[in-house]
Amino acid sequence: MTVLSPATNWAGNEHWAPTEVATPASVADLAATVREARERGLRIKPIGAAHSFTPIAATDGVQLSLDALGGVVRGDAETGLVTLRGGTRLRDIPRLLAPYGLNMTNLGDIDAQSIAGAISTGTHGTGGRFGGLSTQVRGLTLVLADGSIVDCDAERDPDLFEAARLGLGAIGVIAAVTLQCEPAFLLHAVERPVPLDEMLATVHERVDEHDHVEFFWFPHTSGTLYKQNDRLPGDALRKPLSRGRAWWDDEFLSNTVFAWACELGRAAPAAIRPIAAVSARALGAREYIDRSATVLCTQRRVRFRESEWSIPRAALGEALTEIRRLIERRGWRISFPVEVRMSAADDLWLSTAHGRDSAYVAVHQYHRTPHEEYFRAVQEIMLPLEGRPHWGKLHYLDAAELSGRYPRFQDFLAVRDRVDPDRAFSNAHLRQVLGA
Repeated sequence: MTVLSPATNWAGNEHWAPTEVATPASVADLAATVREARERGLRIKPIGAAHSFTPIAATDGVQLSLDALGGVVRGDAETGLVTLRGGTRLRDIPRLLAPYGLNMTNLGDIDAQSIAGAISTGTHGTGGRFGGLSTQVRGLTLVLADGSIVDCDAERDPDLFEAARLGLGAIGVIAAVTLQCEPAFLLHAVERPVPLDEMLATVHERVDEHDHVEFFWFPHTSGTLYKQNDRLPGDALRKPLSRGRAWWDDEFLSNTVFAWACELGRAAPAAIRPIAAVSARALGAREYIDRSATVLCTQRRVRFRESEWSIPRAALGEALTEIRRLIERRGWRISFPVEVRMSAADDLWLSTAHGRDSAYVAVHQYHRTPHEEYFRAVQEIMLPLEGRPHWGKLHYLDAAELSGRYPRFQDFLAVRDRVDPDRAFSNAHLRQVLGA
């Protein structure tokens, strides 16, 4: 173990000072580190890419970096089952699966996270027939609070498995994850502007007709950028964007120019409305065929803070209408688009899509712009719509308010009581969302 300087998350809104940091390179080392920390009375928090907007990975005890626990443990092209070490970054998984001719079923729009961190916080992509990343998990290797190493799945300690595959880092340290993958596929991507009213009138039809659907609404405008992606066989002909077009759209306009626009909007808020109008038109229509990770994942170089809510799909129109009215009524100037994605219902205990087909509505603010008033007001819109906040993004609810939104919340707490009665993996944030 070594002393670690004060830590921060990717967004820069959370800071903490662990006593020590450990970077175990094997499961045995990980277990020994947990045992040693407990013997010394120190709390333990694993951390992957620090990409959560909450302080879910913060600690004043031992910070467990999973960076040395990456790569494939084993894979089977016939069954599609692949076991990855917990620190494997999402951006590396397509390359690691390629020798087996496999893909992950779905991916989020950011691929910087570790697989352990992504499933622990409920990371999801989009698609009306697909669940979040945790629904792809078929087995886990955990290090529990007493330093024991446990393998669990739907048959071996199923309650532990159900709690830990979306466990908020409160159940144990995920040393390895077994994923159910599928034969590699390409995506046919179509992106184009669509008026907001048309988008809301047709979104459910679009979600039912296409594999992956999402859109971005630009506040202060009536326009959205719509994206639909449909699967093609892995041996289909790729027709990727030219390097020049990809750089222009995804690097220059979406990152460099957008960063300039955010800084200008921060300095002169009155400029945000005309900037939004230009932004809504700048990213024009395009169509291409490429590997799934290339299509689904984007590079986010402009730092921001985010709050995201899962609501029943049927409530999407009401939610966006109320957010639009809120922004205009308050006279706010919002430079970031509102992002909308979809997910199929699942049965994971703490999944934001538990028991219902869901729409995800995400609001953002530039990292140098105050966000709390905006995010709190959006939360008030989402709560009566049966909203559930993303576990890795900003919200202001506590355990009492969250428990009624998850039918299996008490079952989760019972597993936590069994495997970590002394709260070795707890911190202030988990005390807020799960209770003491």
